[in-house]
Amino acid sequence: MTVADGVTLPLWLVAAGAVLAVWSIIDRMLVPSVRWFVRRRLNRVIEDLNTRLQFQIPRLARTRRQVLIDRLTYDPEVLEAIDHQASATGTPRDVLLAEAARYAREIVPSFNAYAYFRVGHYVARQVIRLLYRVRLGSTNEDALSAIDPNSSIVFVINHRSNMDYLILAYMVVNRSALSYAVGEWARIWPLQTLIRTLGAYFVRRGSGNALYRKVLARYVQFATAGGIAQAVFPEGGLSRDGRLRTPKLGLIKYMVSEFDPDGERDLVFVPVGINYDRVLEDRSLIRTLDPDAVRRSRGFIVRTLLAWVGHNVWLMLSGRWYRFGYACLNFGPPLSMRTYVRDHDVEFGSGDAGAREEALEALGARLLDTVARCIPVTPVAIVATVFAENPTKAMSELEVKARSQRLIEALEHRHAYVHVPRADRDYAVTVGLRMLTLRHLVTMSEGLYRASDGASGLLAYYANSIEHFGPGDSERPAGT
Repeated sequence: MTVADGVTLPLWLVAAGAVLAVWSIIDRMLVPSVRWFVRRRLNRVIEDLNTRLQFQIPRLARTRRQVLIDRLTYDPEVLEAIDHQASATGTPRDVLLAEAARYAREIVPSFNAYAYFRVGHYVARQVIRLLYRVRLGSTNEDALSAIDPNSSIVFVINHRSNMDYLILAYMVVNRSALSYAVGEWARIWPLQTLIRTLGAYFVRRGSGNALYRKVLARYVQFATAGGIAQAVFPEGGLSRDGRLRTPKLGLIKYMVSEFDPDGERDLVFVPVGINYDRVLEDRSLIRTLDPDAVRRSRGFIVRTLLAWVGHNVWLMLSGRWYRFGYACLNFGPPLSMRTYVRDHDVEFGSGDAGAREEALEALGARLLDTVARCIPVTPVAIVATVFAENPTKAMSELEVKARSQRLIEALEHRHAYVHVPRADRDYAVTVGLRMLTLRHLVTMSEGLYRASDGASGLLAYYANSIEHFGPGDSERPAGT
């Protein structure tokens, strides 16, 4: 019997062994050290932020995502819903438990304070300032400052554009980090990872799955009870015609149904109104109202978007580009649920189901009415109303300004906040008229302005954003 001088191994096997050895060293030695270093720096960022924010980042937002997923999956109410569905449908309990875990992973965010305040805020600021002149109208600063810092804050905002997310977060960055409910449209890689990192959670609109709704409800209730500042759009989606939509109160229902007025935290709703001189999605939103409109392919949408970006870049390079006007935001008076529940003697989590729904509808109507009264009146909305009321009339610049001035007076008389840049009404009308002519929604010929052919839909869209303040008074004779 002879002893071999050596053992020959294939090169691929040696390489695989080397890779596994290196990975073991990294996993056992380097990864824990890196995680500790990153978490230590992140905790320092949070500690620094909590000394400056009005509403501190709560512990729940700093909890590891997997812990929250497990807590949500094995929540007693979720397990009860699993048992009920298993009995009703005959589906094995283990299958439903795995389904609940999948829903939890889909919903639960992975908030990163550094990404939110350092990276996200910087990007949002650059994008917003590039596109708009952002203005803060009514702040109700005294009322906002008087809110107990231990409260759970929910900003209730009308939904005009997908830019709403960025602008509200940008405007409250010195108060708190915000958590949003985002629709399924954003569940594409890598956007969904970024959105989760910024603290948002995904919602399936109109889902009829009882187990999914229970998992979502429990997450919203965890977040509310844990003090995470949230922002909700009670309309449930973007306004298609410029008007406020009928409220959908699912998320608000989840929040108030578990609210205890004698508990540790108050629940405070802060109404917010937002409006734009130009909504980036306006044409596509109006198009959804046309039942005969041909469905656009993704390729067409991408080509259109690239062409739009290219056109605006060319305008910038040639010095002929204007920002998209003003984006204005108002804060309304906060509504304390502790005070509301006691003053109205209502219970959202117990008692007769019909009475609970009636109380919820009353609360939703009050919140949406307050949001409506907060919506700012922008220069484009004023001038668009003048042309929407006179779709075929040719008007001189002097007549347009006179009608606009009367409309401004009427709106201010109704206590609407009218954004008048430079405190100059004449300049405000000039800005609005210039924006509409640059977009070819209004044309000028021989010194007279008139609404362009085919522009009635867009003019009505911007006029409708302030329609709830009452009928326009641009036709009223001067001095009456």
